[in-house]
Amino acid sequence: MVGPPGAGKTLLARSLPGIMPPMSIDEALDVTRIYSIADQLPGEVPLIQSRPFRAPHHTISNAGLVGGGNWPQPGEISLAHRGVLFLDEMPEFGLNGLEVLRQPIEDKTVTISRAQGSLTFPANFQLVGAMNPCPCGFHGDPSKDCTCAHGSIIRYQKRISGPLLDRIDIHMQVPRVEYEKLSDDAQGESSEIIRERVSNARLLQTKRFEAHEQIASNADMGPAEVQEFCQVDETGKSLLSSAMTQMQLSARAYHRVLKLSRTIADLDDKDLISPTHLGEALQYRPRELM
Repeated sequence: MVGPPGAGKTLLARSLPGIMPPMSIDEALDVTRIYSIADQLPGEVPLIQSRPFRAPHHTISNAGLVGGGNWPQPGEISLAHRGVLFLDEMPEFGLNGLEVLRQPIEDKTVTISRAQGSLTFPANFQLVGAMNPCPCGFHGDPSKDCTCAHGSIIRYQKRISGPLLDRIDIHMQVPRVEYEKLSDDAQGESSEIIRERVSNARLLQTKRFEAHEQIASNADMGPAEVQEFCQVDETGKSLLSSAMTQMQLSARAYHRVLKLSRTIADLDDKDLISPTHLGEALQYRPRELM
């Protein structure tokens, strides 16, 4: 999420666990084991049943983020397993701190090696990042002028590498909220209604992957499963072909677009991926902020 200060990026991120489907017993046991190993399991909570939400400060060390210590302990990415890892002010984490996330995002596990041996912790988390478009926060804002030099804006945005951005499925602008919307008494959809829709989509995915033990959702699909379950019609193929050329999509981005399209179709309760679903997934791909 990219937007000026105070636009609601943190509020959106903190609301995300409330619309995610409830954890299964196996998921709850996985999370509880991790918190028990990390000595962070509350004494009055024998089984963690709510999805974790972790929001480490940008001054955290690499060991604190991915895990470490003389005898390896789970880091924030493992404590966010089956939940949300929120990185606010994402560029402030530094290039080295962010780059350690690339392998866990792909493999959904992290292996920490020490002289005594190696330990592998689960790290199947949903990464949510928030950032300002520039150091002052107002580049592109229609109401307040940006005071940053052109070069400083570029350097600030380049703190997040292309390979990491390529691994993030949804990129969205969060503009300033106008007074009319803030003062409007109209109510939008409640979290309960959205959560029900998300849960129904997850049920569709559970049935779809009954014969695939290692796959629980669309995000877990590999290239073979994408080819099997993410078929598109000729119009969709033409749209993807144009997007590959114009947006210079990588092979990874191509598969991520198809998986996201499959999820959008599931939320729409459709068996087939339509060009509309593809178009929505493509518009979430990263674009230049300048």
